[in-house]
Amino acid sequence: MGMQKMTGATAIVTGAADGIGWATAQQLAAEGWRVALLDLHGDAAIARAAELGAQHLGLACDVSDEASVQTAVADVAARFGRIDALVNNAGIGDQTGPTTEQNVVAFDRVLAVHLRGTFLMSQAVGKLMLQAAPVPGQGRGAIVNLGSIASTIGLPSRNAYSAAKAGVLGMTRAMASEWARAGIRVNAVAPGYVRTALVADLARKGAIDAKGIAHRTPMGRMAEPAEIAKAIVFLAGPGASYITGAVLPVDGGWTAFGAPESALPALPTEETHGC
Repeated sequence: MGMQKMTGATAIVTGAADGIGWATAQQLAAEGWRVALLDLHGDAAIARAAELGAQHLGLACDVSDEASVQTAVADVAARFGRIDALVNNAGIGDQTGPTTEQNVVAFDRVLAVHLRGTFLMSQAVGKLMLQAAPVPGQGRGAIVNLGSIASTIGLPSRNAYSAAKAGVLGMTRAMASEWARAGIRVNAVAPGYVRTALVADLARKGAIDAKGIAHRTPMGRMAEPAEIAKAIVFLAGPGASYITGAVLPVDGGWTAFGAPESALPALPTEETHGC
């Protein structure tokens, strides 16, 4: 069903060179979308697009920079015509350490990429979507933003990330409300911990405790990037035609769970996390 439906539809994915962005680009391509892969690392984006096939496009884009965003979106529009979906995935890890020792430049950078980036991309793509003719089942387009478990719960010392991700949900609801009657849907996914290079890096720095995360997660493991991608692709497509302003947790039960950890059965063996 997906295949037939999305042939010729175009999606932009930011931060598309690896992690959740790359998994999402792959999933969209598998369902027949043409994908514009945007990344701060232009060479990596171009290489990833080539991996997916000649009908896809890789572009350098710094989502926190207005001129860079406008250029990239204009390039996508020039190549593909209409833009049917935007996935605002670009993000960076936040600074670790106590609040009293945090650096305001690093704080601003996290907000610039996650929050300002989501705004700038949505603004540029939204302008084009508003001018497009509606398509049955898909309206004028769909935007999927990346929230987080940090959008709604407290993670000690992760101030900028938590503020940015809470802000993304506020913006998701505002844009969804503004554009619903124009036929543009805006939703967010809120992943828990995902096995990406970014998370592996945080684990190496001691910023996160991978074993502790598995124990605290009702499903007993981190997500694979493809599991987040499937939720994103669902919200981007016609299967979600009556969903807007929603936040879909994809977190293995993390935010639902409120009991002491001892209430969860023990994990069978450490080796089974990835299964």
